[in-house]
Amino acid sequence: MDAARRAWTRFETVHAVTYFAAESRDAAAKADLRGFWMGYFGFRAAPLGPVGAVAVTAAFWNFAPRMVGRAIPDAWAHAAPAELVRARAAAAAATLERLAGGVVGLHTADLERLEALAQAAGDRDVDVALYAANAALDPPASPVARLWQACTTVREHRGDAHVAALRGAGLSGCAPHVLFAAAEGVPESVLRDNRGWTEAEWGEATAALVARGVLAPGGGVTAAGRELRAGVEVDTDAATRRLLGPDAMWVVEVLDPIARAVATSGTVPYPNPMGLPALA
Repeated sequence: MDAARRAWTRFETVHAVTYFAAESRDAAAKADLRGFWMGYFGFRAAPLGPVGAVAVTAAFWNFAPRMVGRAIPDAWAHAAPAELVRARAAAAAATLERLAGGVVGLHTADLERLEALAQAAGDRDVDVALYAANAALDPPASPVARLWQACTTVREHRGDAHVAALRGAGLSGCAPHVLFAAAEGVPESVLRDNRGWTEAEWGEATAALVARGVLAPGGGVTAAGRELRAGVEVDTDAATRRLLGPDAMWVVEVLDPIARAVATSGTVPYPNPMGLPALA
């Protein structure tokens, strides 16, 4: 695993507390967001401003539109996006302080270096909607919240690049999840149900991938499918590599103690709908 991919597993793990920790669920409930998924969409989409479901579906890419539509734009009637930006960062910081204790206290110089990397110019040929929205936010007051926001900004850059790579490979709807589940042995329900796709839609996507030759009729990924997946990951890793440059290994080193504290706490489940592997 090269430095850029190792860096991803660290900043993604730090970022992921916003989805799984009790502090984030409590913060969403306090903001009057109704249920887990309104909290998820409201918090993650908040940097985009009070946009509609179509914009969020396009930016997130892998959710069924009807699932997004149950939460957006209704979330903005309960709490303004700017309020949710502040609430999600504060909740994530509280989680990191609880799980990682003293190791979350980066030296000021390291925190500023991480923030500078997060703010670095991204790929000009990639739609970086979520990255750009996060990069434009004012930094939180708390150093730990700043750490989480920097990891989140870099994570969303990688996510935007991954969406671009999936588009380039002709994968949309639930097809990426079908292919991932077949390749990684993740139960279908973990991905299908958590992204709002029906069994019928999953079956249609499976049939289309078989017809394309990337899935075998009896299940399993073909050589063409492995090549397609590898190409998507290469393109995604390349975007992270361009953003972090020679600092990728430094990111691994500075975030590793924090990410390991999160990963060993049981807060993030493995396997998970994010496709995040356990730390190596």
